[in-house]
Amino acid sequence: MSKKEMDISSANVLLQEVLAEMKKAIIGQQDLLERLVIAICSGGHVLLEGVPGLAKTKSISTLAKTMGVLFRRIQFTPDLLPSDLIGTRIYNPKDHTFSVKTGPVFANFILADEINRAPAKVQSALLEAMQEKQVTIGEETLALPSPFFVLATQNPIEQEGTYALPEAQTDRFLMKVTVSYPSPEEEIAIMNLNETFEEEESKKVISGKDILALQKICKKVYADDSIKHYIRDIVFASRHPASAGIPDLTPLIAFGASPRASIALLLASKAMALLRNRDFVTPDDIKDIGKDVLRHRIIPTYEAEAEEVTTDHILDQLFGAVRVP
Repeated sequence: MSKKEMDISSANVLLQEVLAEMKKAIIGQQDLLERLVIAICSGGHVLLEGVPGLAKTKSISTLAKTMGVLFRRIQFTPDLLPSDLIGTRIYNPKDHTFSVKTGPVFANFILADEINRAPAKVQSALLEAMQEKQVTIGEETLALPSPFFVLATQNPIEQEGTYALPEAQTDRFLMKVTVSYPSPEEEIAIMNLNETFEEEESKKVISGKDILALQKICKKVYADDSIKHYIRDIVFASRHPASAGIPDLTPLIAFGASPRASIALLLASKAMALLRNRDFVTPDDIKDIGKDVLRHRIIPTYEAEAEEVTTDHILDQLFGAVRVP
């Protein structure tokens, strides 16, 4: 499908085809699949948190196959170097010159597996690439392929030998998605799917050009001023809970969401509307995607952690207190 033919309706058809193709290989995880598609349409990146074995790797590899783009998986380890990620300069003794050898980050879809296992320099190298869509090797600045999407995973149950992502760096991710265990029925379906000797190969549904067209369409989804005010009120409530009528949250929030959160919430809400075949954003879109966008942008205090108050609990109160337009 060419860019000229793309509109809200045809864009939604493509997205539904992608989801349908992914569901052939992934049992359950409906929210995860939708949020991956939303991130693609928004041009953002996803930080995925979940225990091993919940199809995190399979989800993005399947997504890459359905979109016909170059996919690479990078296993982050404590001994990984920035050059292992972005590339390095190689000396040629024959003509006494240097040439650039690019690293695995030069792909359309990147899986940064267990990103918190690598030291800060490697994390920073990836996050800079995510933000700038380019890397500098020696004196050369090289643009990354377009589209460029990063799914970074981290394991919440094993912290030995890990390096926690600084809050300022996690803010670069459009969303932080938590993955839960499947239902009893889905568990049976997963066993049945893997019991067969041959797994059905995912088909290519759209192309890289279609992804870029989807991102342009997504930005054109209409958001009324009342919607923007609603987003602003939610973000401001995270910074000043007392002014929003929830003073009990004041001692539980060390830092509220940054202005980047407002931009991310607007973009993700537009993509959610597009996924639902609408050309305008509703408050329900914001509510449905809000936790994923804000979960990693609100920093709880030590008091909140001591009382085992999670960020999701804080967000429930924020969304409950802010008036819906």
